[in-house]
Amino acid sequence: MSESIQVTDERRRELRERYLLERDKRLRADGNDQYIEPTGRFEGITDDPYTPVVEREAVHDDVTVAIIGAGFAGLVTGAALEKAGVKNVRLLDAAGDVGGVWYWNRYPGAMCDTAAMIYLPLLEETGTVPSAKYVPAHEIFAHAQRIAITFGLYENALLSTSATEVSWDADIQRWRITTDRGDNFTAKYVATGTGPLHRPKLPGIDGIDTFAGHAFHTSRWDYDYCGGGPADVPMDKLGDRRVAIIGTGATAVQCIPKLGRDAGELFVFQRTPSSIDIRNNHPIDPEWFASLGPGWQREWLRNFTLLQTGGYADVDLVMDGWTDIAQRVRDRVAARVMAGAELSPETTLAAYEESDDEKMEEIRARVDAIVTDPTTAEALKPWYRQLCKRPCFHDEYLQTYNRPTVTLVDTDGQGVDRIDATGVWANGQHYEVDCIIFASGFEVGTDLSRRSGFQIIGTSGSSLEEYWAPGMRTLHGTHVDGFPNLFVLATAQAANLISNVPHNYVEASDAIAAVVAHAEEIGAATVEAGRSDVDAWLQQIQGRQGSVIGSPDCTPGYYNNEGKPLEGDQQLNGGAYIEGPVAYFEFLEQWWKSGEFAGLHFS
Repeated sequence: MSESIQVTDERRRELRERYLLERDKRLRADGNDQYIEPTGRFEGITDDPYTPVVEREAVHDDVTVAIIGAGFAGLVTGAALEKAGVKNVRLLDAAGDVGGVWYWNRYPGAMCDTAAMIYLPLLEETGTVPSAKYVPAHEIFAHAQRIAITFGLYENALLSTSATEVSWDADIQRWRITTDRGDNFTAKYVATGTGPLHRPKLPGIDGIDTFAGHAFHTSRWDYDYCGGGPADVPMDKLGDRRVAIIGTGATAVQCIPKLGRDAGELFVFQRTPSSIDIRNNHPIDPEWFASLGPGWQREWLRNFTLLQTGGYADVDLVMDGWTDIAQRVRDRVAARVMAGAELSPETTLAAYEESDDEKMEEIRARVDAIVTDPTTAEALKPWYRQLCKRPCFHDEYLQTYNRPTVTLVDTDGQGVDRIDATGVWANGQHYEVDCIIFASGFEVGTDLSRRSGFQIIGTSGSSLEEYWAPGMRTLHGTHVDGFPNLFVLATAQAANLISNVPHNYVEASDAIAAVVAHAEEIGAATVEAGRSDVDAWLQQIQGRQGSVIGSPDCTPGYYNNEGKPLEGDQQLNGGAYIEGPVAYFEFLEQWWKSGEFAGLHFS
């Protein structure tokens, strides 16, 4: 980790003022509406360029469980159902293979920022040995495929297939699912695991459709144009080309070093710099890995979650940037309490702010130590709390700006002015380019049906989107009253552990499998959360507005609804179990292992 920097009280006051100033520059009245639906030349941005669609007969049958989404959410749920003895499970996904975001993200340098030992689910069950602490995207995709093979999830899957509607048929007490391939089949249970980040979004820049050169989104990387391949093969077609990339979030941080290496010229258009901490990756020793005892991954998962959320453990098994700041907060709280302070939310918040000031000063000092041009270095410094935006970890990103062929175009929080036929306008200056790459991320906070592409119609004839319009309503983040035999795989109203999203799915999938197995064992036709049970659960949920993650005081981003505070019950859309992720996971495990399934009604 970086050398600790002491922050004076005067400097803390300066940081508060600077953070608010930088936030205010970036606040926009349009919020999520600043991103546009792909039309015109970008109409096919959600299509699959990697797997040709093979013609097949439409499917008209019945399955026990249909899982919509074949990323890690769907895969771990399918695996849990298989382990629980539930048969006739079907994966359904628009992609041509499993993997979810790791099927789509094939951009150069793609890698997970969370350690493989805890990020990759079911390592023990599949016999997978990660190659390094942080593994590249193609290795994560291969692991997803290995899960599907290990648990027989390919056999009944419908891939390259998008759901168009999921509706409850009361006459047969089944979900009826229609797709864009003409399928019309039924399922007793449906689990939705479409993930929080899967639909690419485009910035609403004036003239975006007028560019006459080549353009694509990072989640649909065009290696035919660039040359090379996802396994770090140099992009040999870019050597004489001027390339623009718009966006400097987590994806851009990973692909910009490769673009800077291979492009003739690279122009990076930045609205808000990312926080770049040390990655310090290293290979995994297979002999050491083989020495780990049974149940090691569960131990690692709980250890990381405990430390990352401010708990105490004798050892930090993962030792990364996520646990670093959390341990600083914990140690400061302990010191304050020993000095006579009351253990209270105010004490914890003060300790967090002090620790964050220290960490962010270190990160800004790292920029100065690496980037040789002072003006560029100043523009690359993040002026916000680390958890306001997705923290990034990289050992080549900042160094890329020392290349003479790489130009940072900082827009001081305003973004690109416009695009024309030959290039990009920013700060009143025109940059002529051959190619524009949009590193604008995925949709978060837009309408549910827009992100998923289908509606879920419950017993009342209303859609889940309509039912949740005032605010999300669930039991445990999974079960919805009025939608029997439906399981929602998400993070909200549950642990809401954003630092390691697959862990949420691992814990939820065990509970879902137990519920389904129990319903099948007792011959229940339906299982559903009661309205009063949902109401009681919501009483235990705290809104995101009270969290240091995604606070409205933060610079705008998808963590805080693009800077627009959620109103009323919509604050529950990002809510979490009030006692934290560790307590939630322990509660959920005790709940399903008891066999009573309190709050659910079987009939």
